[in-house]
Amino acid sequence: MIQHPKNLPRHVAIIMDGNGRWARERGLPRIEGHRRGAESVREIVRVSGELGVDYLTLYAFSIENWNRPKAEVSALMRLLEFYLKQEIAELDKSNVRLASIGRVHELPDSAQRQLSKSIDALKKNTGLTLVLALSYGGRAEIVDAVRSICREVKGGRLDVEGVDEKVISQHLYTRTIPDPDLLIRTSGEMRVSNFLLWQISYAEIYVTETLWPDFRRAAYLKALEDYGGRSRRFGRVGPNETT
Repeated sequence: MIQHPKNLPRHVAIIMDGNGRWARERGLPRIEGHRRGAESVREIVRVSGELGVDYLTLYAFSIENWNRPKAEVSALMRLLEFYLKQEIAELDKSNVRLASIGRVHELPDSAQRQLSKSIDALKKNTGLTLVLALSYGGRAEIVDAVRSICREVKGGRLDVEGVDEKVISQHLYTRTIPDPDLLIRTSGEMRVSNFLLWQISYAEIYVTETLWPDFRRAAYLKALEDYGGRSRRFGRVGPNETT
């Protein structure tokens, strides 16, 4: 039985960092860190569903990750395909729906096919929505949104004076997903690494020294409990403040 944290965030986004460092500290190849990281994904997805989190977005593969050694990138793509295929039954059993954001067309064809197949197989589920950010970059997302808006303006479907924050949000990859309430980053790094730059404007940020392969149930609950104790003001004055 999980103790239910108060003020549960509706949408949790996670920068899963530290796989390589975890492996290096143990004298293991980097891919072993990624494999262990996949186990953390499995547990955090399960706990999120049990608690009633509506959306969980995981920074699975950034645009910048394409610059890593070719062998590591290939191994990551194989691991992605394996995860999508291996976990589909468990995700379905847990009523999890799957979605993706990013320039998914840049993934290898086989990875694209498996991703599409898994999304389709889980599309009728009504529980947690697991969002995988793949070949994703926050700046690239904004560029793609601006290009889309420009095409609509040029085609006469949108007046340039009508472009506001709502219009921009409607052209982002996340247009059908609420903004994150909580952003978690593992491994202690104090940066957002080009992740959901528009969407995290008012997100609470939680950074832990725990490396992603070690980020399991207890560490996640600690982050959620910390979030529950915060006061989200969205620019307003707090209830106990007069100025």
